[in-house]
Amino acid sequence: MVTKQQLRQALTDLGVEQGMTLEVHSSLRSFGRLEGGEMTLIDTLKEIVTPQGSIFMPALRLSREFELTDEDKKLGITVKIKKLSPNAPHTAMGAVADTFRQLPDTLTGRDTISTSGWGKHADEALKGGLDYALHNGGKALLFGVDIYKLTAMHYVEGITPKDINAQFAPTDEINRIYPPSEWFIEAGHPPVKAWYTIQAMAYEKGLISETNIGSCKVMFFDIWNVVSIYENALKTDPYGLWGMKKAEV
Repeated sequence: MVTKQQLRQALTDLGVEQGMTLEVHSSLRSFGRLEGGEMTLIDTLKEIVTPQGSIFMPALRLSREFELTDEDKKLGITVKIKKLSPNAPHTAMGAVADTFRQLPDTLTGRDTISTSGWGKHADEALKGGLDYALHNGGKALLFGVDIYKLTAMHYVEGITPKDINAQFAPTDEINRIYPPSEWFIEAGHPPVKAWYTIQAMAYEKGLISETNIGSCKVMFFDIWNVVSIYENALKTDPYGLWGMKKAEV
């Protein structure tokens, strides 16, 4: 079992400190057994950064992926996720984020795609989600998950060529069966998992520190340093990044 003291020591050794702004994503089960469960992780982070710092976690009211039916597959659907109510106690974000969202000292947006915040700049979760953390020296802490859970990556995707996104947009028939107001649907995937390319580049540049806490691998890095690599790739060679060709006009 990982004790609270072991967790605290590992995080301070990693560089987490008072006054920091953190974007946290986690898989509680990755620890094996953590003394006190999700509240131990939440409380330890709060104790280290103190109310002079800030903690942000995802508050997406989305279910886990539904199993696809044969009809779904015929339609080209590759991901089927249900949108949940703002007060849903359990989501695909996991036990730590769900618990954090429902604590009385946490501020959380009501939209399906929202962020939860605590600490000095908690209200930024209601204003711009992770904008503050992204552009004000925020650090990412990933417990047992990788870059594909880093919500801040989405914040630079507005520059993605429209024809890339259009290739995977649900058809009118799919939207008729699964109304966008109730469902999040993907219809296809790019041939390359581009975010792993960005993660590898960040490792090569020495931007990511890591440690193991019990059986949990923890990644720690400056959010913008990594997200800016993605932004640059989207500006310079988005098709190559995703292993795609530019659509002919």
